[in-house]
Amino acid sequence: MNKLKLIVAREYMSMVKSKSFVLTTLLMPLLILVCGGVPALIGYLNDAGSDVETVAVIDETGKYAQAIHDTDLYHFVALRGDTATNAREFYDKSGGDITAVVVIPQTVDSIPVVNVYSESTINANLKETINTALSDTITRAHVASYGIEGLQQIIDNSRVKVDVRSVKWSSDGESETSTEMAMVLGMMLSLFTYMFVLMNGAMIMNGVVEEKTNRIVEVIVSSCKPFQLMMGKIVGIGLVGLTQLAVWTVLLMVMGSIMGVVFGVDPSATAMTGNQAAQMAAGVDDDVMMEVMKSIYSINYVPIICCFVLYFIGGYVLYAALFAAFGSAVDQASDAGQFTTPVIFVMIIALYAGIACVGNPNGPMAVACSMIPFTAPVVMMVRLPFEVAWWEILISLVLLYASAAGIVWIASRIYRTGILLYGKKHTIKDVIKWIKG
Repeated sequence: MNKLKLIVAREYMSMVKSKSFVLTTLLMPLLILVCGGVPALIGYLNDAGSDVETVAVIDETGKYAQAIHDTDLYHFVALRGDTATNAREFYDKSGGDITAVVVIPQTVDSIPVVNVYSESTINANLKETINTALSDTITRAHVASYGIEGLQQIIDNSRVKVDVRSVKWSSDGESETSTEMAMVLGMMLSLFTYMFVLMNGAMIMNGVVEEKTNRIVEVIVSSCKPFQLMMGKIVGIGLVGLTQLAVWTVLLMVMGSIMGVVFGVDPSATAMTGNQAAQMAAGVDDDVMMEVMKSIYSINYVPIICCFVLYFIGGYVLYAALFAAFGSAVDQASDAGQFTTPVIFVMIIALYAGIACVGNPNGPMAVACSMIPFTAPVVMMVRLPFEVAWWEILISLVLLYASAAGIVWIASRIYRTGILLYGKKHTIKDVIKWIKG
């Protein structure tokens, strides 16, 4: 046991003391925020740097061309249908000044189809601009054709957008929750589990291969058992991940508290009655950030984080043992593909299953995948924010840890043999022989 502790301490301290660990741990929360804003910034810069394109509109009806208004990206030139009925001829005569030609046919009222002609595929922005403008205008024209005075105004006044809010019953009363925030949190936890297991599993495998290639492992196993060395690596790198998780949790809590103070949101305000929640929401509908902060505080994070840690550890041990075992069976990391590809494929399936379960976290597939040990660490992360029944969590964890223990036993038998074999590429048949002993 003392030797195992020494190996764990060595693996842990060698990584924690590295500059890359410090930078990654401190900068990751900031990086997440930056990555969240980068797509919007790129979209803004892309539009801001674009020249205004001229689009001709040939309206054979003579009624709808004026409905398509200029935007920041497009300038629409309306033409009478009898001035240029041939779109291609008009396009060629423009000398490149016209990007596209929109033709609104005479039959658009009965067959709502509009063609946009160009030498290249038109982009989604132009298509959406034309679609929105003409759809609304032609709809209003159809309403006016009934000849009922004030009918359009009646229809406009009758349109109601229902705001669906989730109010949860509990022993403490009623509290408002956020379905959207639960979905976002579930996907974040799912992606984090997937990325961490994949990256650290690869790190374990590369470390095993490096020690095996440098023949350092021969010296190490002379003073400890191969099983102790394998578990030392798994536990040490796992503790590094939990350390990062703890630091990130504290940083996010501090950032959340600061934002709560700045925007005037009291975390205790989420434990309110339905009427109080409605009254509060009615006063802050124009403040988007206030709504976001309310959604963040509406979730009970304590049980989610506790379950996340349990699934995180179980899933990590299960996959890390496989990566360590496969690392011991090869002499170079590039040769590990034949063994690791099926494992990575299973992880990808787990990620896709988690994404598919976002819309229906309590569906049959979601429940089934949360019970399968190889997919449970990812899929259950999606379900946890929606408050899974305790017995489902218990069964899932028992299956996960029992499978992890079995995988560790199998991996130890592979590791103890493969770690000392050099100069030959081993096949899956060889690995099976090692397992059988």
